[in-house]
Amino acid sequence: MKAIQIRETGGPEVLLSVDLPDPVPGAGQALVRLDCAGINYIDVYHRIGLYKQPMPLVPGLEGAGVVVALGPGVTDVKIGDRVAWADAIGSYAELVTVPVDRLVPINPAVSSIDATALMLQGITAHFLATSTFPLAPGHTCLVHAAAGGVGLLLCQIASRRGARVIATVSTEAKAALARSAGASEVILYTSQDFVVETRRLTDGVGVDVVYDSVGRTTFEAGLGVLKPRGMMVLYGQSSGAVAPFDPGLLARSGSLYLTRPTMGHYVRGRQALMERVTELFGWAAEGWLKTSIGGTWPLADAARAHQSLEGRATTGKLLLIP
Repeated sequence: MKAIQIRETGGPEVLLSVDLPDPVPGAGQALVRLDCAGINYIDVYHRIGLYKQPMPLVPGLEGAGVVVALGPGVTDVKIGDRVAWADAIGSYAELVTVPVDRLVPINPAVSSIDATALMLQGITAHFLATSTFPLAPGHTCLVHAAAGGVGLLLCQIASRRGARVIATVSTEAKAALARSAGASEVILYTSQDFVVETRRLTDGVGVDVVYDSVGRTTFEAGLGVLKPRGMMVLYGQSSGAVAPFDPGLLARSGSLYLTRPTMGHYVRGRQALMERVTELFGWAAEGWLKTSIGGTWPLADAARAHQSLEGRATTGKLLLIP
């Protein structure tokens, strides 16, 4: 099979297009032929070694496709089933073995491309808006990187739940995307101070919650736009890890809450996974939750896809097509 392999950590150039033996599913696994693989920032963290992985590595955690073989004892899926997943390393390939308990059936009304876009990023947006800080009418949230894959889904879910959404983006084109996804106001952080603008837009009151996937360059300033007892939800670090800080800053800024959520703790167990994905796929089938595909690349062009992602030249969901 064709696959992308990393033999040492580094820049996008370490993503090598190689031929590997077809994987064989073990007990509790299914072999899936991919329609598409999702590209996520965690793939970059694996590539550069921020999140350690054994080498050599076929990266990629997410995708959708068709089951083509079953491991011993597998009865929960069958050959020919359309499935998606968000936590199976090795997805930058034509074939991947996936533990059956991580596979979800794809709603017949949802394409493989949309299903992939609704897995890791959709589940993240879902738990951020419904569990980490359950948004409701009367709440105001600030969403950084609002034109990204998570950001566009989060804006839609937040506005659907009745919250007022203030978004930050880098360009007018991205601002238009954020507005179309439900943002009430959009701040261009490249030409405006998001702290000053957020305070102005909230009449000095601040927001209930900040959803921050950027990290180092936005985190500390973001604490300054929260209401007393507001919540900082730091769920990514595309600009780098947040530096150590004095927790007393949370007290001085208004007895704030800080959380660093990860998907694994919000889909613990098969039931939690299915509940979130079933709702996401249902919303997509109804037509109000829309994915935005920002770019597709042939599998062999994974390095070019990573360059675009890290250069912040993209919006929405990025995909590799085997």
